[in-house]
Amino acid sequence: MADNARAKRLADLIREVVAQKLQRGIKDPRLGSHVTITDTRVTGDLREATVFYTVYGDDEERAAAAAGLESAKGILRSEVGRAAGVKFTPTLAFVMDALPDNARTIEDLLDKARQSDEKVREASAGAKYAGDADPYRKPDEDDETDDGAE
Repeated sequence: MADNARAKRLADLIREVVAQKLQRGIKDPRLGSHVTITDTRVTGDLREATVFYTVYGDDEERAAAAAGLESAKGILRSEVGRAAGVKFTPTLAFVMDALPDNARTIEDLLDKARQSDEKVREASAGAKYAGDADPYRKPDEDDETDDGAE
């Protein structure tokens, strides 16, 4: 079993090699400049690597990019093996990164919360307290003081 530092170094190398090869070496039009490699993770035994990517575009371009990555998997694995110089080149699995979708969902929820806060702020702009402005009792200021004299 390899140590975590070695797996991390190999994952970083795989990310760099795959990104460079996609940018310069592969002529597939489905893998244009709209594919970005975001992260790579390698298993502890260095046998399998998961490459996370994002695609700038609509669902059709995402599907085309996924098909292009699957067809270029062998070439990319060969380049990784050449660059890494390890006994066994890890298999590559490409997974669409869900981070942009999650970020968009969070931004939508934050926008809804801001709108709700604004509605509450507008509704409370002219509102008055139901009772006194200061509901807490203060020391008896206007009551008679008992000085002991009758």
